[in-house]
Amino acid sequence: MSGKTALRRELLAARRLLSEEDARNASAVLARRALELPEIAEARTVAAYVSVGGEPGTRALLDALRERGVRVLLPVLLPDDDLDWAAYEGAERLVPAGRGLLEPDGARLGVDAVLQARVVLLPGLAVDGRGMRLGRGGGSYDRVLGRLEKAGAGAALAVLLYDHEVVGRVPEEPHDRPVHIAVTPGGTRRFESA
Repeated sequence: MSGKTALRRELLAARRLLSEEDARNASAVLARRALELPEIAEARTVAAYVSVGGEPGTRALLDALRERGVRVLLPVLLPDDDLDWAAYEGAERLVPAGRGLLEPDGARLGVDAVLQARVVLLPGLAVDGRGMRLGRGGGSYDRVLGRLEKAGAGAALAVLLYDHEVVGRVPEEPHDRPVHIAVTPGGTRRFESA
């Protein structure tokens, strides 16, 4: 078993132990902290995602961004695991998709739509002191990060996590890219290496 696989299992098990109340409270704090980021305050377009299961909640944040007039792009999983994008138009416009995910029911904007985002909020399971993010292992966001880098997009990359998910070291592979910011209920951390 690889180091990434073992760490994923450990972190997913810890998420399953969180009570619904703890997760709900964390979601509210995360939304508030993320909205305080200068990068988000200045953004006209933010790429985000709809949290599912035990993930740190994004719903309050999505609604708050939309209320501010920010254009929020959400991923639409393609058959090859790449990500298309569609605009968030409210929770009532989210529909079930594969793998237990929710996605917008609106027009698809293409895989390059993410290049318009000033901030990209990435799902993750952990981040280390260098800003290296551990994802779920599907590679969808590795493609997004590669696309952003190739285009020189300059978007701020942020991951929303629980406090215990800031770890000593995340195993990395050559294609892995660091994030700029980790937002947890306990605070915000910025990474110089990104």
